[in-house]
Amino acid sequence: MEESKQEEIKEKEDLIEEEDHSSDVEEREEQEEKTLDEHEKAIRELQEENQEQYERMLRIQAEFDNYKRRTQQERINERKYQVQSLAEELLPVLDNFERALQVEVNEQSKGIYEGIKMVYKQLLEALKANGVEPIDVVGKQFDPNLHHAVMQIEDDQYKSNEIVEELQKGYMLKDRVLRPSMVKVNK
Repeated sequence: MEESKQEEIKEKEDLIEEEDHSSDVEEREEQEEKTLDEHEKAIRELQEENQEQYERMLRIQAEFDNYKRRTQQERINERKYQVQSLAEELLPVLDNFERALQVEVNEQSKGIYEGIKMVYKQLLEALKANGVEPIDVVGKQFDPNLHHAVMQIEDDQYKSNEIVEELQKGYMLKDRVLRPSMVKVNK
């Protein structure tokens, strides 16, 4: 009987030990699961932060590309239209040369007239070399982007909205209007 009691005690001790062991295992498993959850949470947070940083970097890169493109276009336009202010200041000078060339020429003023004509041509050539050219208007259709109508006539000899006479020359700088032409237009 003692043997059976000892076996019974031994079995109870084994059960207790198993329970202790099983609770240790469960505790360890719970701890590992908790640690795993914390790691997964940390990984998700880092992935989200990484995605935010990546998107921020893409936005900054796009802004920089736009800035580069914009400044490059500004430099191109600056070079393209660098003579604009000088050309605008020279337009009244050209007008005065044209008025001077409309004067009647006689023997005494012929030399002066030829000199004025040469200077006028040189000035036109210098402006043309820098992209400034007069706008061709007579016989063309009126375009409010290029012409400024100051008078209208009614004449069957001309088409409707056709420019009859140029009162003041207009000039273009490459693809930009420096000064629109003042014109007389048929109704």
